[in-house]
Amino acid sequence: MRVAIIGAGVAGLTTAKVLLQAGHEVEVFDRTPDVGGVWSRTRRYPGLTTQSPKAQYSFSDFPMPKELPEWPTGEQVQAYLEAYTWHFGVDACLRLETTVTSVVPVGNAWDLTTHTGTTYRYDSVIVANGVFCEPSVPEFPGREEFEAAGGRVLAGTEFLDVEEARDKHALVVGYGKSACDVTVPISGVAASTDIIARQLLWKVPRKIGGVVNFKMLLLTRMGEALFRYRWLRGFEKFLHGPANGMRRSMLNSLGSVSVRQFGLARHDLVPSGQMEDIVKGAIGLATEGFFEGVESGEIRVHRDRTIALLKAGGAELSDGTVLPADLIVCATGFTQGVPFLPDSVQERLFDERGNFALYRQIQPIGVPGLYFNGYNSSFFSPLNAEMAALWIAADLAGALSLPDAAARRADVAAQLAFMDEATNTHHCRGTKIIPFSLKNADEVLADLGLQIGRMTRASHWLNPVAPSAYRKVTPQLLARISRNEVGDHGNPREASRLPQR
Repeated sequence: MRVAIIGAGVAGLTTAKVLLQAGHEVEVFDRTPDVGGVWSRTRRYPGLTTQSPKAQYSFSDFPMPKELPEWPTGEQVQAYLEAYTWHFGVDACLRLETTVTSVVPVGNAWDLTTHTGTTYRYDSVIVANGVFCEPSVPEFPGREEFEAAGGRVLAGTEFLDVEEARDKHALVVGYGKSACDVTVPISGVAASTDIIARQLLWKVPRKIGGVVNFKMLLLTRMGEALFRYRWLRGFEKFLHGPANGMRRSMLNSLGSVSVRQFGLARHDLVPSGQMEDIVKGAIGLATEGFFEGVESGEIRVHRDRTIALLKAGGAELSDGTVLPADLIVCATGFTQGVPFLPDSVQERLFDERGNFALYRQIQPIGVPGLYFNGYNSSFFSPLNAEMAALWIAADLAGALSLPDAAARRADVAAQLAFMDEATNTHHCRGTKIIPFSLKNADEVLADLGLQIGRMTRASHWLNPVAPSAYRKVTPQLLARISRNEVGDHGNPREASRLPQR
């Protein structure tokens, strides 16, 4: 088949690689001049690093270089993704600096039009533009006056050079990982650095007690099992039954360690609730140097505050405090959208609350030939995207036996209802699967009738999950597809490029 992939980030690249290996003709579109998505040099803010260690933020068949640090920088991750692209021949499929403006169904095919006005026809389209594609910046009263006086308001992904903050009075809005990451380099050059935190989040130490890597506790199957999933199986029934008190103590003791390790009580930075509540908000890996900056006074955190008003040279907070301000960097999250799809398609993508209603985070029901990848933000994003790419390849080959549309629609609704409760609706419109990353991978593999070895899975209960353990899954699926007779769904349909090149 001729397949278009929109987005050259982690999900788009691994989808292109798998579909090329399955024999499809693939083209990958991205508006940036380089691959990487969130890691592109066009949106890489100072201080950006991975949240997961390099071993867990890797593809199954392409490990990160040994010489990289445990938590690679944004530049290092982009170089890794570029090397992946070259290694698997995906570079020949790239259409960079090309913005997709519309994708419209035409019979059994799709017409994709770019910003140049050129239209191409494809059998299938995979949306891999990412759930972190468009930054969400608050509307601040008084912004016009503030900017007229020389002030600047930027999204975090627009702040690319720390020198822009030199000798400025900088405010960083937000308290997630991105906000804390960018604050540290800013504090090294700015005249003053203040964080405006609407809500404090729990921060997980990279090294718990300064010794144990957090991946030993939270990036294992045991760590995931500490959070109640939709279904409980095996040992999980014990954890959330007779051992529930022990389970809660294990999680909340991590919070106690964080309070002591970072001096949170001393600086009035203890979040509300307990560490167990991290699943209801967002897990943030503590940024190296952040709490040290708080301790030294270089970084000041204003908790439970928002910016109420901007004015020339300053900002008034919701409690009446007025701070000097020349630069405001907003690390306030992202919006998820597919503006290139027509309304007739979009109305079938969302539930009544605006959540993406995707089966296995991949398939919109009732829109044949359209798939999503990367709409499963997780601790193991490359691995989850790779498994989703296999699912797409199998479905294109007619090698999946799925429940009927009504059953799939009911499953999606039930999954979203569960995530509403589990995360207090903080699941990015149905696109975040944390902390159930491995559950998603298991369900995708179950659909494919594939799984890694039982002993390897067992080892992952106590050891960090290694994506390399899944390296044989892709060749197994590709071998099965090549052996099986392809049904009508998998037969390439007549498709021509408009215009021919």
